[in-house]
Amino acid sequence: MTIILQGVLAPEDIARVRGELSEIAFIDGKRTAGAAARGVKQNLQADGSDPKAHALERFVVDALRRHPLFEFAARPARLTRLLFSRYEPGMTYGAHTDDALMGPADDKLRTDLAFTLFLEDSSKYEGGALVIDSALGEQEIKLEAGDAIVYPAGSIHYVAPVTSGARLAAVGWIESFVPEAGKREILFDLSVTRDRLAAAGVARDELLRLDKSISNLLRMWAR
Repeated sequence: MTIILQGVLAPEDIARVRGELSEIAFIDGKRTAGAAARGVKQNLQADGSDPKAHALERFVVDALRRHPLFEFAARPARLTRLLFSRYEPGMTYGAHTDDALMGPADDKLRTDLAFTLFLEDSSKYEGGALVIDSALGEQEIKLEAGDAIVYPAGSIHYVAPVTSGARLAAVGWIESFVPEAGKREILFDLSVTRDRLAAAGVARDELLRLDKSISNLLRMWAR
């Protein structure tokens, strides 16, 4: 399941992130690419060893976790560190699929989902769409600053070449408590419906039975 999360970062948050990134050195993005993707990756990434980058990662992840649909869509168990990427004219990330396991050798994380949080206004650069291959063909995603997309990490995807301006984004990967996409989608539909019923004033006793079903499905499927 692919889902768009609108308004993960407010305008003042975006300004803060951009401002702090301007004080961090950017290095060759190939240094964080897996063996299969290294040959098609052409971008820059904020130096993750800078303490300012660590603090900025925490700020962005906290905002992501506060988004009302993130928990429902991802059922996150663990997240990788974030990568802040920058694409300047001529830069691209060719077709690839993400590594199934990421992280240090003694603490590997299974990448069930990936996400991209856009940090630059779409009008400020040309090209740079995230293109995801799906059963319906290629989907081109270019969101406004502060919006994010969560999508299957195992899909074939690429970042189209930037032709002018600069594309700035935060990317990361999620290990879900519910590895199977179909089961996550069932839980997502039930949880969203539950919230809409609550907003419509449905009696708590009726919602309680739905809560019971969601919780019991999560108990069966979580690992």
